[in-house]
Amino acid sequence: MTEMSGSEALIEALRREGVTGIFGLPGGANLPIYDALYDSEVRHILARHEQCAAHMADGYARVSRKPGVCFATSGPGATNLVTGIATAFADSSPLIAVTGQVPKDMIGRDAFQETDVIGIVTPITKYTFQPQSADEIPQIVKNAFTIASTGRPGPVLIDIPKDSQTGRAEMVFPEKPNLRKKPPTTTPDPVLIEKAATLLLEAERPMIMTGGGVLLSGAFAELQALAELLVSPVVSTFKGKGGFSETHPLSLGPIGMHGHIEANKLVTEADVLLAAGARFSDRSVGKWESFGNEMKIIHADIDPSEVGKNKEAQVGLIGDVKVTLRELVKAIKTKAMGKSKDQDYPWIKRVNEIKEEWRSKGLPAPREITGPRLLKKMREILPASCLYTTEVGQHQMWASLHFDVIQPGTFFTSTGLGTMGWGLPAAVGAKFARPDLPVVDIAGDGSIQMTESSLATAVTENLPIIVVVFNNNMLGMVAQWQRLFYNRKYIGVENKGIPDFVKLAEAYGAHGVRAQSMAEFEKALKSALSTEVATVIDVPINPEEDVYPFVAPGTALKDMIIS
Repeated sequence: MTEMSGSEALIEALRREGVTGIFGLPGGANLPIYDALYDSEVRHILARHEQCAAHMADGYARVSRKPGVCFATSGPGATNLVTGIATAFADSSPLIAVTGQVPKDMIGRDAFQETDVIGIVTPITKYTFQPQSADEIPQIVKNAFTIASTGRPGPVLIDIPKDSQTGRAEMVFPEKPNLRKKPPTTTPDPVLIEKAATLLLEAERPMIMTGGGVLLSGAFAELQALAELLVSPVVSTFKGKGGFSETHPLSLGPIGMHGHIEANKLVTEADVLLAAGARFSDRSVGKWESFGNEMKIIHADIDPSEVGKNKEAQVGLIGDVKVTLRELVKAIKTKAMGKSKDQDYPWIKRVNEIKEEWRSKGLPAPREITGPRLLKKMREILPASCLYTTEVGQHQMWASLHFDVIQPGTFFTSTGLGTMGWGLPAAVGAKFARPDLPVVDIAGDGSIQMTESSLATAVTENLPIIVVVFNNNMLGMVAQWQRLFYNRKYIGVENKGIPDFVKLAEAYGAHGVRAQSMAEFEKALKSALSTEVATVIDVPINPEEDVYPFVAPGTALKDMIIS
């Protein structure tokens, strides 16, 4: 045992969990923590807003598949984290948020910068802690990391009163958590694995739907092995995009509101659907009552509460998706006894015909730079291992449709909460996690303005990300809905050319360039790959350009609007 303060114990406990970087902002209520951090080998990455700190930690977590850590002070510092915490919760991202709090004897007395952050974030976290004494902190940190990263990942909050930070005690750093709840099930029931394997082998039109759980568990090789063993086409939810290489011949790409036409058409024809780590959200399957009524569903998920929540499943496989898919491959190999289908069986012939019908149509003849063409050019230029984040809006949906993820686990976006401003700070976190890889934020001019100050962090922390701004001077997705559903009555969506993103980038110390032709864009992007500072490429596009196909809210996939 070693005597130290609560703040020193916090930093040491984080170090023991393998934390190498913390995203945050200091303030009055967490200054003792920052004082302890000063002499630590753990790096601090200064965000310019607490929401950005949370998104940076989230981006780090998604890339590394380890909990990201963010710090904030009490009151407004803590409440500024809320959107980032809610985003991580919606997308099952492991996050540890550490907030300062007023001293215990001041809690509940409306002290300066006091906020009941525990009460605020309880619905959007897996768990919250508030240590009442310094010596509780090491065990709380161990428990927090266990909760955040096991089972279905998610955010955990540790709110530390200032006197718990400054109090001294003999510290014991535990090797294990002391949680009363038993660990989540990671290995599915073998009887149900056998049942699922039989259903998949007997299926005439099998389909695999990959969700975010595949990315969270890193089940890329297992998914590909299963798809190839069954000769089964693979669709993805938008959260699951990048769980299966979209250049693989069995890939149909994303389904849903802005899914591929062929994916939306074919998924409804399947007779057996294996949903791997997907939750059948409305954005993925449309109107629940109309989806999958003629198919048998096998639902594999680490979270028992998801199975049967939105769609009834004939077989529920509770366990880690990576383990589940591995067990399915074993069972199917045993049952198949060397027999296998080939690319000529009727279902695959049907799939290939529909794919060819729609993918051969290509894009309309160009008159100008368009969102889809920018994304296809990016795919041509950027390496397969490049990491991508996106903001939220039309550019995000064009990415769903027109940007093929080659290497699984390289594409990240805010889906469950659809948080505008997520992509830029998440790219900063991603670059910290993998400084050896290029990181590109696919951005819109509306979304990026919500967290533009993260450019300062990218520059000062020497994290040379690339930001491509699809600039239509509009809140493009809202404007599209106003065109389609509200008789073109634009209100609150026109950005009117402000700001100038080149000058904005330069003001933050980044490199800014405007590309007004495809040739200029190609030159700018290639140059950015070798630039040692963050680069913003501003690309003007037509504000009237819409995203199609489109499944309107409350309708079924079969009601997809194609153009």
